[in-house]
Amino acid sequence: MCRNIKTLFNFEPPATEAEIQASALQFVRKLSGFSAPSQANEAAFARAVEEVADAARRLLTSLQTQAPPRDREIEAAKARERSAVRFGPR
Repeated sequence: MCRNIKTLFNFEPPATEAEIQASALQFVRKLSGFSAPSQANEAAFARAVEEVADAARRLLTSLQTQAPPRDREIEAAKARERSAVRFGPR
């Protein structure tokens, strides 16, 4: 899994369009192996990013949960703690 792809479901406030686009871009970069596609592959790359973003939007709007929405700040603090344990304080 790409480290830069973040969980987007069940947060308050909900995922933004920019977050969905960024996760789609990271996913397509990982699949293709390109951080920036060549001119010959640019259209296919951009189309793939849009299709993945569309699929992500549909998924996020169709998912249901009984769990209360997570707080972004609390989740970010937990991630920093995990990172500190794993890699040491920065």
